[in-house]
Amino acid sequence: MKRFWLIVLTGSLVALAGCHSFKKENIQPPTPLAKDFKPTVQTTKVWTARVGHGAGVSGVRMQPTVVGGVLYAASTDGVIAAYDANTGKTLWEKKSRTHGWFGWGDKKRPDAFYSGGPAVAGDLLAIGTLDGHVYGINVKDGSQRWSSTLPSEVIDSPAIAGPLTIVRTQDGRVYGLDSNTGERRWVNDQGNVPLLSLRGNGPLLVANGVVFFGSDDGKLIALRLDNGDKLWEQKLASGEGRTDIDRMNDADGSILLDGSTLYAGAYHGNLTAVDGPSGRPLWARPFSTYTSLAASGNSLFGTNIDSQVWAFDKSAGADMWKSDALKYRWLTAPAVQGDYVVVGDIEGYVHWLQTGDGALAGRERLSKKAIRAQPVVAGDLVYVEDVQGHLAAYRLGAK
Repeated sequence: MKRFWLIVLTGSLVALAGCHSFKKENIQPPTPLAKDFKPTVQTTKVWTARVGHGAGVSGVRMQPTVVGGVLYAASTDGVIAAYDANTGKTLWEKKSRTHGWFGWGDKKRPDAFYSGGPAVAGDLLAIGTLDGHVYGINVKDGSQRWSSTLPSEVIDSPAIAGPLTIVRTQDGRVYGLDSNTGERRWVNDQGNVPLLSLRGNGPLLVANGVVFFGSDDGKLIALRLDNGDKLWEQKLASGEGRTDIDRMNDADGSILLDGSTLYAGAYHGNLTAVDGPSGRPLWARPFSTYTSLAASGNSLFGTNIDSQVWAFDKSAGADMWKSDALKYRWLTAPAVQGDYVVVGDIEGYVHWLQTGDGALAGRERLSKKAIRAQPVVAGDLVYVEDVQGHLAAYRLGAK
């Protein structure tokens, strides 16, 4: 169990924002948004919906997924649903709730504390829970196909790779489960999880028969998909510092794959390009982040721990531009929608920046609640979810 939740990544900071106590708590206040901002791109909110109460104060990033024109989303209070990705129409919704702890009493409580978000492949949806379960669900109607019990919470999306569903737990283990039955086929134990660690795990990447992920001790790790054996590991951060907090070096973002090259970042670490087959580093540069990266063309995009948005040259890691306009707004990981980088912030705003120079181009407000999960781009729409389960789809147009 991770012992430390960095305050800026949990509901605690949202509470601080509400009572304007950033100075008292020695936390930098969000950079004010310009009231005279003039957008250079037209943004249209196409539809909105709500899935349960979202992530709440759990500290997890509840990210939806879009597959085959359907958006799937879930909440930690036991709601999972499918929506038409173009219109927002609810296709099905399941609520896992009982009365009281033993099926009686007045107060309703969830049976399934869904977390991280769903993974979908074919007719299977897989999702983990905060109490260490993984469920296999039929994507057509939300009915349960199987369940698997693991010894620790699952706070990020599984990865479905044909006959195997790969799941990572908070105690440092990675499991290969049978996609048809949920039965355990293999387990890889990374050893002890650091006592001080950020709240979060990066999504698993499965490609070419290999499972890639970033570890809590700042490593990029490659496992064989068929049996879970380790192929190689590469350091993304040194773990050096005077205090335990300084030595935290989680790699909590997703791993990007472009051709045979992997890109990954780490807290108090580096942005690193790695040769996928061998694990050999190609280049590295200092860049501290606890979120995922995004890529478009020859550019990599990331948000650092101060919520500055950066663009890097993919081939060598050189700086292309940096934007301070949203500094300390505790931005999400970036996504790329056409010619724009999309991020959400702690006050429920969605921002679009030009990929060419980082200039602010558009702004919408989803809600007054923090957005923590990386926006999801599918087709010409971007989908955003806040910590209270509010969902919205946005389309860009000419200004």
